[in-house]
Amino acid sequence: MDLEVLKREAALRAVALVKSGDRVGLGTGSTAKYAIEEIGRKLAAGELTGVVGVATSEASDVLARQVGIPVEPLDPRPLDIAIDGADEIAPNLDLIKGLGGALLREKLTEVQARRFVVIADHTKVVGQIGEKSALPIEIARFGFLSTIERLRAILPSGRLRQPGAQPYVTDNGNYIFDAQIPAGTDIASLERQLKGTLGVVDTGLFLGMAERAFVAAPDGVTELTPR
Repeated sequence: MDLEVLKREAALRAVALVKSGDRVGLGTGSTAKYAIEEIGRKLAAGELTGVVGVATSEASDVLARQVGIPVEPLDPRPLDIAIDGADEIAPNLDLIKGLGGALLREKLTEVQARRFVVIADHTKVVGQIGEKSALPIEIARFGFLSTIERLRAILPSGRLRQPGAQPYVTDNGNYIFDAQIPAGTDIASLERQLKGTLGVVDTGLFLGMAERAFVAAPDGVTELTPR
């Protein structure tokens, strides 16, 4: 079955949890796009009312407005639910996110959600974090070569994200360093070490945040909860 069809099926399952009047964290990326479009469809059809979105990227903000979802900036009020994709999903629902470059805004938004629901296709499920995906680390542009040197002392394999002649720049004006996580790494300890590294803004490790994940495979959508 087409991967895009699967992604949409997972998104529809998550959007079924959205209630009228909810403040919803709107994720970023190819799977989250389907959730945003479905919320817009439900608002237009009158199946939902009073839903307000908080977007995790400029791209999701634009899409939400296009499909008729009112968008507010992030403030200290809790969100009722956030729906987003992931680049890796471990058995305990620890995640790697940020291959799309929106990890900082995603984490700032989703940490405030009463419920954080992940949507993905089956290719994103792994036995342990770092198995398939690099770990995106958002770093300040100022002195970035010095920051990368500090990071390489922790994670020797990695490179600055540079799709063309210039480094990739996030919505926040920062760079991203994509690092390989060695097998057997203590992920919680790694997260603390990286967050304590000068020049690091945040990491794509989303640990202990997700309540459930809807994972679409050719034989249907499976609901995962932390093991």
